[in-house]
Amino acid sequence: MNSDRKRIIIGIDDTDSREGMCTTYLGALLMEELCAFGSPLGEPLLIRLNPTIPYKTRGNAAVALCFESDEPEKIIGHVVSRVSSMSRMECENTNPGVVFIREVDFKEAKPQLSEFFIRAVKDVISIDEARALAESLGLAFRAFKNGRGLIGALAACGAMLNQDWEHTYEFLTYRKDEACGTKRLVDNESLFGADSETYPETWDSVDRFNELVVCVPRSPDPVLYGIRGDTREAVEKAVAMVRSEEIERSCIYRTNQGTDMHLIRAGGVDDILEMHSYMLEGTVVSPAVTIRGGHSIFILEDDAGRTIDCAAFEPTKNFREVVRRLVPGDRVVVYGSVTEDTLNIEKICILSLADVSEERNPACPSCGKRMKSAGSGQGYRCRRCATSAAETELVPLERDLGPGFYEVPPCARRHLAKPLVRFRCPEFPVFPGR
Repeated sequence: MNSDRKRIIIGIDDTDSREGMCTTYLGALLMEELCAFGSPLGEPLLIRLNPTIPYKTRGNAAVALCFESDEPEKIIGHVVSRVSSMSRMECENTNPGVVFIREVDFKEAKPQLSEFFIRAVKDVISIDEARALAESLGLAFRAFKNGRGLIGALAACGAMLNQDWEHTYEFLTYRKDEACGTKRLVDNESLFGADSETYPETWDSVDRFNELVVCVPRSPDPVLYGIRGDTREAVEKAVAMVRSEEIERSCIYRTNQGTDMHLIRAGGVDDILEMHSYMLEGTVVSPAVTIRGGHSIFILEDDAGRTIDCAAFEPTKNFREVVRRLVPGDRVVVYGSVTEDTLNIEKICILSLADVSEERNPACPSCGKRMKSAGSGQGYRCRRCATSAAETELVPLERDLGPGFYEVPPCARRHLAKPLVRFRCPEFPVFPGR
């Protein structure tokens, strides 16, 4: 390393809106433009934050880049200029934040920002706390409007400082400017073919059960499509097979997508807070009720007798059939986010199934056929054999469900939720929802 060249980390968040732009696009653009002032180090990061935050625009993503340069001030100036000019400032919920960490500050900032990163994925953090942390560490930063993007920018910097976390990759492609706003031209057949060749090393490109393409967004942003996978090699192989309109640029991000990093293990319902995501074990105490809109909801009870509503909403499609087959007494672990006192299920592990039986007329011990009622209060009689019995009998029923993991299909999957194809769980079988 040239002694005059020092490392600098750049964290960026909240530049997009529901009407356009994408923070990952800005990250991809800067990976190219900042080469005029230095050399990129390592892989750019795409960090998904707490998925329940109501202020998010779409996927609640922040990016971080690391460069080596002897012109850090030019890097800072260029990044601030790009964020200022390209962010959708006219949108009320777009409040960009940019953070810069010079190499001299890495050691002091690392422990605090590493913890901050994990909290930003799992917890709810205020703008004031983020600003106070940046100021206490003496970091260069820029907050636009109310500065909410400082939270994600600091978190992304923390992820860059300490990359000891489970990661995956996403290969993102971006449209030419003149194509934005028009229908995306991506050949569906080539996407299904790429999936066939690279699954399970890549995942969530398509939803085979529902015959849907998942990796092509519908929102008015620059992203053409994105392929997710376990390794760089896997996503590169898949993208090489995709036929589409001409792309402007692309970028492979290292990311926490598909890792379940957002989940907290709850000891019981009393541990649960709004706008957090949990793993919660309990017993089903009511069969699922399907309400207007096609949402299916059942009640789960923890070991202390506390209850919570657990929901499989309509977008989870075929997953609702799993929920509808649960009966009181089934022991499960639910995974998902809590809003409005309801846990929105992302996947479920059925630990054990309750015995289910049905009351039937008794069987004749002689011929085996079911007896008929002999009249009100007179028990049952076999007309053929003249045998009789006083009571009905309980007959065990087979359950069309087994212990194991079940998940929502790819078309309903959140960015952070770990697909079952990535699970390594010898104790229970997995039933991928694709």
